[in-house]
Amino acid sequence: MLGPVLLAASRSAAIRRIVSAAPVTRPMVDRFVAGERLDESLVAVRSLASRGLEVTLDHLGEDVTDRSEALRSRDAYLALAEALATEELGTRAEMSVKLSAFGQALPGGHDVALANVTPVVEAAAEAGTTVTLDMEDHTTVDSTLAILGELRSRFPQTGAVVQSYLFRTEDDCRALAGEGSRVRLVKGAYKEPASVAYQDKREVDRAYVRCLKILMAGDGYPMIGSHDPRMVAIAQELARRVGRKLDEYEFQMLYGIREGEQERLVAEGHRMRVYVPYGTDWYGYFMRRLAERPANVAFFLRSLVSRG
Repeated sequence: MLGPVLLAASRSAAIRRIVSAAPVTRPMVDRFVAGERLDESLVAVRSLASRGLEVTLDHLGEDVTDRSEALRSRDAYLALAEALATEELGTRAEMSVKLSAFGQALPGGHDVALANVTPVVEAAAEAGTTVTLDMEDHTTVDSTLAILGELRSRFPQTGAVVQSYLFRTEDDCRALAGEGSRVRLVKGAYKEPASVAYQDKREVDRAYVRCLKILMAGDGYPMIGSHDPRMVAIAQELARRVGRKLDEYEFQMLYGIREGEQERLVAEGHRMRVYVPYGTDWYGYFMRRLAERPANVAFFLRSLVSRG
């Protein structure tokens, strides 16, 4: 029952202040976040790359409330693209962006986000890499997919994320599974109403498999975003059935989670990409990670209470 509570808390300013001030928070954040500065994140990228892992980098930030914040998000990603080019890491690292950090929720937010993310996608291409548009809550899906369509007209390698817990996602997978598309399938990490999303974990899992079948049978490039051993095994079997080679799909997992499994997949010849977040605005991301892992929730809450 704590998971939904924490998902709601991920957007609470009052709870943000309490959690951010707690001494126990920092060590746990460090498990999931590669640092607050760009140079710290690049250390993590080089370490992962040395072990055969690929990376997607996320400069943390979401739910931007003014245009100046949106511009700061844009500039942070432009600096990241420049660093990847300088370090010659474009073949190992790509970038993931949340359009709410680029102004999607502002008045005229669709156009604001598109205007801000376009130079980032251009810079990524110049650096020899690409961008994947993270998916946020269900109210942003139509705008995000429309922006994806506009970006792909110039940069067809731009990736998308879809979430299996939304009822609409099977149809979205069919629309996105065309030649050249790159689609990351995840289960979903936001608190969504029963009118738009499955609430039962088993239903979410079944929907994930249905979506995975669509993507694997399509002409695009599936990216399996899951730490669930069952989903990893199912993805491997589906790829075998449709005759996909090991470089025609990839697995993706979060930084700091199931590291042994990540290295096992690399050893088997799979492409394995680690989602590496960095930056100072870690609160929302951190709370969603706690909500996904009951053991983390219990440990963190016990520590928080004991400090009180």
